[in-house]
Amino acid sequence: MPARRSTLSREQVMVAALELVDAEGLDALTMRRLGSRLGRDPMTLYRYAPSRADLLDGVAELVLAQLTIPQAPADWAEQLRCTAHDLRTLALAHPHVVPLLVTRPLATPLGLRPLGTLRPLEQLLALLTASGFSPVQALQVYRAYVGFLFGHLLTELQEVVADPDETDDLLRLGLHRLPPREFPLLRSLASELARYDGAAELERGLDVLLVGLAALRG
Repeated sequence: MPARRSTLSREQVMVAALELVDAEGLDALTMRRLGSRLGRDPMTLYRYAPSRADLLDGVAELVLAQLTIPQAPADWAEQLRCTAHDLRTLALAHPHVVPLLVTRPLATPLGLRPLGTLRPLEQLLALLTASGFSPVQALQVYRAYVGFLFGHLLTELQEVVADPDETDDLLRLGLHRLPPREFPLLRSLASELARYDGAAELERGLDVLLVGLAALRG
């Protein structure tokens, strides 16, 4: 009598889905590919995720569940700063998931989104209101903060090196292909672009943003 396979859990399916996305990108995430990765008939996976959309939501929830938002209202700005760097760390670990976190909400009204994707919002609102912001101000802070943060992450992930073996920055970034007369400024910034420091740029942006957000509370 053949050995009986162990029963899968939704979490196991989502972990495998995230591993597939990390390895090959979002387009690779199909029931067929996921079934092959798990050694199961793809049809059996529908009991854990009714659709590919549900798989995408589950992957987003799995990543956001790793984000820690400490509740320390005495220093709300420092908590936002720490959360920003934690999210950046997650983004660099799962770069293919970042576009999903940014664009997936466009397809789903707020109240119909998976609870795991809404918990960071609720936690940040709780932190901000405990710090003296009104609920409306807290929502305004959240929108400005997340808009900046996702914009930064998308920008940082675009900093792809064309040829890492090149020592000349213009060639390393592939900027030598740009017509000099049409892109003189962009070509002239090759060295600056090559020295891009995502963590430092994030800190610089947060310095400006948090000063402005603090004024809302006043």
